[in-house]
Amino acid sequence: MFRIARLIALALLFVPPGLAAASTWKIDPAHSAAHFAVKHLVVSTVRGDMGPVSGTVVLDEADPTKSTVTASVDATAINTRDAKRDEHLRGPDFLDTAKHPTVTFTSSKIEKVADGQYKVSGDLTLRGVTKPVVLTVEGSLTPVRDPFGNTKLGGSATTRIDRQDFGIAWSKALDAGGLVVGNTVDITIDLELTKQ
Repeated sequence: MFRIARLIALALLFVPPGLAAASTWKIDPAHSAAHFAVKHLVVSTVRGDMGPVSGTVVLDEADPTKSTVTASVDATAINTRDAKRDEHLRGPDFLDTAKHPTVTFTSSKIEKVADGQYKVSGDLTLRGVTKPVVLTVEGSLTPVRDPFGNTKLGGSATTRIDRQDFGIAWSKALDAGGLVVGNTVDITIDLELTKQ
């Protein structure tokens, strides 16, 4: 028994530091959310929520820039607090959720900006179209324990996209020359992660 323990300890000495420090964290859908904001008639901003957020972060605790992120958002549960508008947004003019029910993100590069601030580059797939985006992420890497003994991390990610880049081309012009629905969409994702 002692010999087996010694062999395991010896083997761990030869594990590269990045792998030894990696931990897996699941996005907690009950405490995470995806929000968006887009201009309406050029004079106001409509805000809405998407459905549950799920995914995994493989965190390299020794060097967070070597971490990876995959996330998925349920687009079918879009909610702007107006049933008719939500139905239109789920339809073929916008998200076409019958064919593309989820929005996904897969990271390709992580850069540290400052303590608790990162730029996470990756591929966003929306309405079946995949484009590179950069998320600005803020959050502490100091874990906390919840009342049930789970280890947690949290933060928020923001980005801005042009909806037309993803094939969402519906537009009606106003007499004044602006669009009923703006092209620029601001996205915010609030995240809580649970260590596995």
